[in-house]
Amino acid sequence: MAWQQLHLQCEKANVDLAEALLLEAGALSIALDDAGDQPLFEPLPGESPLWDEVILTGLFDASTDVGSRQAVEQLSHDIAAQVHASRVWLSAVEDKDWEREWMTHYHPIECANDLWVVPNWLKPPNPDATNIIMDPGLAFGTGYHATTRLCLDWLTEQDLAGKTVIDYGCGSGILGVAALLLGARHVYAVDIDPQAVLATNQNAARNHVEGQLQAFLPEDFNQFWAQHAVAPVDVIVANILAKPLISLAPYFATLITLKGRIVLAGLIESQTEQVSDAYKPYFALDPKHTFTAQEDQHWQRLSGTFTG
Repeated sequence: MAWQQLHLQCEKANVDLAEALLLEAGALSIALDDAGDQPLFEPLPGESPLWDEVILTGLFDASTDVGSRQAVEQLSHDIAAQVHASRVWLSAVEDKDWEREWMTHYHPIECANDLWVVPNWLKPPNPDATNIIMDPGLAFGTGYHATTRLCLDWLTEQDLAGKTVIDYGCGSGILGVAALLLGARHVYAVDIDPQAVLATNQNAARNHVEGQLQAFLPEDFNQFWAQHAVAPVDVIVANILAKPLISLAPYFATLITLKGRIVLAGLIESQTEQVSDAYKPYFALDPKHTFTAQEDQHWQRLSGTFTG
């Protein structure tokens, strides 16, 4: 036994105090988890939203005086009283190679039409397949999320040969890299998070398509687009959230060619009507490719009007 964990459940208003008390008592790290089942939308960079009820887990070195079970048990009573904790419990953790432990949770993912997503430390199960080699540790987009998988499956069904693509909200760059491996000529990847831009460039290099992909922050992309008079693209993939998708509708219409295809993902079923209303002036919904149960919408660009 190498570690003791102290778990406290308290209200959001008391989390800062609980963190400070745990650190003062010698906690080596603190993790925050949802105490119920309250969804939180993906935050903007720098934002850290919290659930109404939070479980804090403080990690202590059991080989030290402050980390012994007796000391942590006494500490639990002291902190619980100050933060009005509704639940308190202890658990033991065996020592592991923590730098590599997270890797054990990832495995290759088989998508549609012989497309695979393979963590960069593993060998592809089928070397002859289309294999996306990914580092899943830097940004959103590993292939495990339902909306990412839907976009990947959709891309495998398209004729992308020679096409240009925008991956808006690129995260890890998985969709842009996939488009290139499936035959696209060039990808413009855009994300509001500088870490995502870095991850996208690294994953493009890992898959040997770095010469065909350019990654930008939104303001840099807008400047590049204007300065180079870039031609409208053939495909836009946007796996983000409903609110930004709604606001981006008229902007996306300026980036894509007539009869181009746009894929919107990241929606829940109750949001599809609102998103549909935002895109109707610019795009026509393709009813053959609608997945409301799996949070996805696909659109075809027409000449500025919705045709039903």
